[in-house]
Amino acid sequence: MPRRKDIKKVLVIGSGPIVIGQAAEFDYAGTQACLALKEEGYEVILANSNPATIMTDTHIADKVYMEPLTLEYVAKIIRFERPDAIVPGLGGQTGLNLAVQLAKKGILKECQVEILGTSFESIERAEDRELFKELCESLGEPVLPSHIAMSIEEAVAVAEEIGYPVVLRPAFTLGGTGGGFADDETELREMMRNALSLSPVHQVLVEKSIKGYKEIEYEVMRDRNDTAICICCMENIDPVGIHTGDSIVVAPSQTLTNKEFQMLRDSALKIIRELKIEGGCNVQFALDPLSFKYYLIEVNPRVSRSSALASKASGYPIARVSAKIAVGLTLDEIRIANTPASFEPTLDYIVTKVARFPFDKFSDASNKLGTQMKATGEVMSIGRTMEESLLKAVRSLETGVCHIYHKKFDKWSNDDLLAYIKGGTDDRLYAIGQLIRNGVDLALIYDKTKIDMFFLEKFKNIVEFENVVRAHPMDVETLRAAKRMGFSDKYIGQLWGLSQNEMYRLREKNNVFPVYKMIDTCASEFASYVPYFYSTYEEENESIVSGKEKIIVLGSGPIRIGQGVEFDYSTVHAVMTIKKAGYEAIIINNNPETVSTDYTTADKLYFEPLTPEDVMNIIDFEKPDGVIASLGGQTAINLAQPLHDRGVKIIGTGCEAIDRAENRDAFEKLLKELNIPQPKGRAVTKIEDGLAAANEIGYPVLVRPSFVLGGRAMQIVANESQLRRYLKSAVEIDEDKSVLVDKYIQGREVEIDAICDGRDVFVPGIMELVERTGVHSGDSISVYPSFSISDKVKGIILQYAKKLGLGIGIVGLFNVQFIVDPEDNVSVIEVNPRSSRTVPFLSKATGYSLADIATDVILGLSLKEQGFFDIYPAEKERWYVKAPVFSFNKIRGLDAYLTPEMKSTGEAIGYDRTMTRALYKALQASGMKLQNYGTVLATIADRDKEEALPLIRRFYRLGFNIEATAGTAMFLKENGIRTHVLGKISDGSDEIPNALRQGHIAYVINTRDPGSNGRDGIKIRRIATEHNVTLFTALDTIRVLLDVLEETTLTISTIDA
Repeated sequence: MPRRKDIKKVLVIGSGPIVIGQAAEFDYAGTQACLALKEEGYEVILANSNPATIMTDTHIADKVYMEPLTLEYVAKIIRFERPDAIVPGLGGQTGLNLAVQLAKKGILKECQVEILGTSFESIERAEDRELFKELCESLGEPVLPSHIAMSIEEAVAVAEEIGYPVVLRPAFTLGGTGGGFADDETELREMMRNALSLSPVHQVLVEKSIKGYKEIEYEVMRDRNDTAICICCMENIDPVGIHTGDSIVVAPSQTLTNKEFQMLRDSALKIIRELKIEGGCNVQFALDPLSFKYYLIEVNPRVSRSSALASKASGYPIARVSAKIAVGLTLDEIRIANTPASFEPTLDYIVTKVARFPFDKFSDASNKLGTQMKATGEVMSIGRTMEESLLKAVRSLETGVCHIYHKKFDKWSNDDLLAYIKGGTDDRLYAIGQLIRNGVDLALIYDKTKIDMFFLEKFKNIVEFENVVRAHPMDVETLRAAKRMGFSDKYIGQLWGLSQNEMYRLREKNNVFPVYKMIDTCASEFASYVPYFYSTYEEENESIVSGKEKIIVLGSGPIRIGQGVEFDYSTVHAVMTIKKAGYEAIIINNNPETVSTDYTTADKLYFEPLTPEDVMNIIDFEKPDGVIASLGGQTAINLAQPLHDRGVKIIGTGCEAIDRAENRDAFEKLLKELNIPQPKGRAVTKIEDGLAAANEIGYPVLVRPSFVLGGRAMQIVANESQLRRYLKSAVEIDEDKSVLVDKYIQGREVEIDAICDGRDVFVPGIMELVERTGVHSGDSISVYPSFSISDKVKGIILQYAKKLGLGIGIVGLFNVQFIVDPEDNVSVIEVNPRSSRTVPFLSKATGYSLADIATDVILGLSLKEQGFFDIYPAEKERWYVKAPVFSFNKIRGLDAYLTPEMKSTGEAIGYDRTMTRALYKALQASGMKLQNYGTVLATIADRDKEEALPLIRRFYRLGFNIEATAGTAMFLKENGIRTHVLGKISDGSDEIPNALRQGHIAYVINTRDPGSNGRDGIKIRRIATEHNVTLFTALDTIRVLLDVLEETTLTISTIDA
């Protein structure tokens, strides 16, 4: 059937800011879909509040509304734009929930907007737990015994009936939020309270637990002709009980017999036919490893996290095809490469996905895995064997591990290791490796983990081959066999006592290099050339090297806190600019969630680990004219030196310049020469030197390891005992790894992104942060244009920016952070000689595409040649605000107090004519609950009480009820504010926990003295985040919130006041 002609304008709803459970895979899907709809000639309107992604670039849709994704705003967009139709299945759970709300409130009917793709009824039948159960029963499909509970008592009754252990699944939540396993009534009651509060419809499914079953996923597709195909079958290495987003996943499935595979495939296709799904859909099964018994776990009637993985694993663009099906095309009419989309992809390789967790950053958080997702990102790797694919994935993670070996487990006893692997953790794979090394029987490991023997055998093959490698140093045949199995140069070098460079020379001498195989969705049944490659150690090369001039762009690897999708944004822009300039653009990356790894983005895509070895192999093969390392975040920057040492031409900011910005001594020397002030500080390599330096500089000091990303392990320390504790426990201090001890200055923080071409500097905008120094800039609210600094300060900032760009030797983008003290003295905190987290936000706010301008500069086009003659253009009339988004309720044990260490997972934007309105929108878009009535709970540190007083008085005047702990309450009462006293948790009172759990409290204000570690505060913050109560730990944030509330709240007064 040809595409629909009765529709002209289509609204696509995006997924909003990145949180754990809903990351960049939805931006990838949404970008693909918008482009597919434009390709078919429709006018595309996009609503999405995430500034960090390519999807919200103005060239992706015809009109982009970066407004909060709430019913109120999306309804306004619909009433104003009057689209003919809406596509709900591409914005993750956020987009789907919004579409359901719009339909239920009658807004779609009122504006005559049709839902495209899967119908509203089908969405409800798949998402509503009871309706889904009825559907499965009517088809004779087995589904777990379960019941909906609307209260704690109901849940207890259900659990008695079906028997413990049970699993809780709150309805309409994402990434398994609030869910988990309960083994008895006490656990059930505690979890149920939280689960009910998190479900927007206050429904929780209580179902029988089947921990230990295999978890299998099918990615399927159907069109309106009822053609249904299976795109990819994926198998979780971890059994049921660990969220599929956290599990190691392989594709195609490895342990299913043909009978099992066909049985589950038939079931998946039967379900989507009955649901009348139009487009992509994800079906999850639990399969009993000992029989043919299976259960349907769930159906996602939308593009899901697994769709991105399945798209990249199979080369089949699920979101693009789904969008075309939504507007009436059928699978046989849609082309992929040169085959119709109705062909099922065939995989002649193995894909492994491994999740990237934030526990290396948050050592206090619990690393136990369950049904609630905790990963911030993921890597994918491709190999010819399970072993090769797994080892390539492990070394892609950038967690300091290059093999299934972790030094943490060296000294552990077998009993301790066996106890440790019983539960899922982020590092269970390495513990299993250690057990196999210690000669423990695989049957024992299976008994503890229920990981299929097939996978355990594969792990064993790897571990046993380590001994072969160890026994044959420098032997070329052993080297070839190890490379075929996926061993890295680094690990072989460790076994043979060689450096990575020496390993490279050894391979070079004996011509041991990989070949590159193509991902072509049909295993060469048809002639097709898809420029999407992976390495393996075989004979035949499928990547054709062109004679064109070519540039390689290094990607940014997995999404983690401190390095998110913002860096993928810069690399994609670079690729576009390189192609426009007439070069062949090649990208190397390993993140399946992003736009950069869509094979239509660059001229060639290499899906490989970002390690010196793997990147160098590609460079040797392609012989590019230059490599860009300054746009893929710290991942790419860290590759610059090892590549430079091997003779690679790095274009843009070079290695000497990177060293001048990142090496502490070189940077200090440069600032002295340029006469630019910075906070007093020293780099130390011994604990005693650290204490001496702090005494000399004066407390409080800011301490952190040098060369960090996202402020890892950064702390403000107030005295000697705290500093000693920090240096002993938080960081590994030695001769190679210095720790920086700096004077902590409290002042306003200002940030710029700038471009330098070696002669001139261009600063498109100056951003001012709402929170003072002491909160990481990624966790602060950022405002453009600046709101409180004088023109004189701006002048100094621009003057310093120019001196720094030229003095360091930047060619391309750089980012500078400044402190402005109360006397308007400006000092430099740090310079990042690369693209930064704020590039997409600033590009969208100022209208200057920074990554494109920078890429042209790197390719040799000066700023003046591009038409930029002034250092600083006129500021915009409108206000733009970037607000951080956190995922605290996903990671147990992580303290929500904002510090110099970054904790946010994403960001949202708000813009309007006035600053308070822009702030209001940004806070709304970030998911903060803004209430203009209710109770404020205050527990405030002594040093902050005077500053907090006028703020609490403003809440009081707005009609808020004030509650506080004893010390704060006494201070507030003395100052004439009526305050209700709540007992301290440490005194045994549960007044505060109860008030938070029952939802009586609108805002919690909690500050602490620097370095203090109040147990009560930690508990209050934990309970507040678990129950979704808005929490503030910085007074500056409260000040702007009050500005917003005062503008949006009507107050009361007597007639004669």
